Amino acid sequence: MTKTMSLPQAVLHALETLHNSGYEAYVVGGCVRDHLMGKIPHDYDICTSAMPCETIEVFSGYRTIETGLKHGTVTVLIGDTSLEITTFRTEGEYSDSRHPDTVDFVRSFREDAARRDFTMNSIGYSPHIGIADHYNGVQDIQNKLIRAVGDPETRFKEDALRILRALRFSAVTGFAIEQNTMLAIHKHSADIHNVSSERVFSELTKLICGDYAASVIDEYFDVITQVLPELAPMKDFQQHNPHHIYDVLHHTLKSLEAAPKDSILRWTILFHDVGKPSCFSMDENGIGHFYRHAHVSYEIAGNILRRLRASNNLIDRVSTLIRHHDTPIEINRTTIKKRMASLGEYVFFDLLQVMRADCRGLAPEYHYRLKEYDDIEYIAKEILAEAPCLTIRDLKISGNDLKQNGISPGPLMGRILNILLNEVLDEKTTNEREALIKRALEIEKTL
Repeated sequence: MTKTMSLPQAVLHALETLHNSGYEAYVVGGCVRDHLMGKIPHDYDICTSAMPCETIEVFSGYRTIETGLKHGTVTVLIGDTSLEITTFRTEGEYSDSRHPDTVDFVRSFREDAARRDFTMNSIGYSPHIGIADHYNGVQDIQNKLIRAVGDPETRFKEDALRILRALRFSAVTGFAIEQNTMLAIHKHSADIHNVSSERVFSELTKLICGDYAASVIDEYFDVITQVLPELAPMKDFQQHNPHHIYDVLHHTLKSLEAAPKDSILRWTILFHDVGKPSCFSMDENGIGHFYRHAHVSYEIAGNILRRLRASNNLIDRVSTLIRHHDTPIEINRTTIKKRMASLGEYVFFDLLQVMRADCRGLAPEYHYRLKEYDDIEYIAKEILAEAPCLTIRDLKISGNDLKQNGISPGPLMGRILNILLNEVLDEKTTNEREALIKRALEIEKTL
């Protein structure tokens, strides 16, 4: 764990300029934390003892943007780099559980660090001073521990989103959450309802894409269900089916662990069986069934994601994958070609990823299906290499060709084109212009 940071030239220049003008200046927060953890930082936040007006004066030779002055932030453009430089500050009460009611500028980095969420995010670095660590953040990083700065209840009362941030950091890093911080998280979890849906969605997305997401969701399920109450019935819901050795929740978590760290795939897996408890039935042999659970799950997932104000694209993709996740794909060219045609190439391959992850959550004797999904993917890629006809646009004729052969534009033409596409997919008709025109005229006579 090296304590000397290599900084981008623009960042280093800003720190040197402030230092040479008589002010303290540090990079702080995530960039220092990531550096100490051996990761490459991408964003650099600078804090300084200079007051906002003094920062503007120091960088009078550069373009500055003053939109964040209320909270002490001045944006400075150095070459092509935009840097946010914020004055050391303390904060008053958070009456809205998000923004401080008052901000007081101070000259001390120790006071500024005291307002930050977790010790690992309170560390500063200056080329002239080195690491500035007033709250033992370096030691907590070494011990792989997430600890609130100061009193955790105060930190979470200030901004309840910090509760989800703690879980997110744990899910991404694998760090444990310190005991008092953990107790405060459970105690104040209901305060998350004060946080905007957009902020909750952003944190949850990062959380579920973490390497340790499944174990964090399991350990802090009471917190997660504050914002995703629809998941609650999944816990301890036994499936009574030979395919399953886990309850619905732990099947989901096993599948989540196996899914690629892609937001669409992870949201899909998290919700793919959320409708199971409401669809349960047991046959005369004591075997559990969940008829229509994919349909119910996709409806529940859509409602949740709309509530969280997710993008329409993410909602559509997740909904499609959930709706089709339980529909088998036969290992033959025609079936695979038709599924690719109906879903689209990218959604089809995402669906295979979902099916693989879902399979990983089954009893081990059913993992043989993983080989089947590999075979399906191999055939699908072979088909794509042939530049196949998968949509009407891929047909070697157009509506204009049909019009020139006496078929009028309208519903009839649309039906003919759809029939032609299906026949090409079934390999009953070749995708050649003359053959398609001939077949189109034959179809017209039967409609």
